[in-house]
Amino acid sequence: MDKAFNEKLKMIRIENGLSQKQVAEKLGISASCYAGYEQGYRQPDLKTLAKICVILDVSADYLLGIEQ
Repeated sequence: MDKAFNEKLKMIRIENGLSQKQVAEKLGISASCYAGYEQGYRQPDLKTLAKICVILDVSADYLLGIEQ
């Protein structure tokens, strides 16, 4: 089974050598809000998702599990 959004998000963040706090600061949100994305009880809005993709250099399709 393919990994969920939150699992992929955490994996990519770690691969990029960033802490949750660092990503949250780059997004302009609290660390607890970002942690919620990785824990799976929060979902980013589209604008934030786009920023996450730029910061982590990953496609939204990959994070969302969209296969083409």
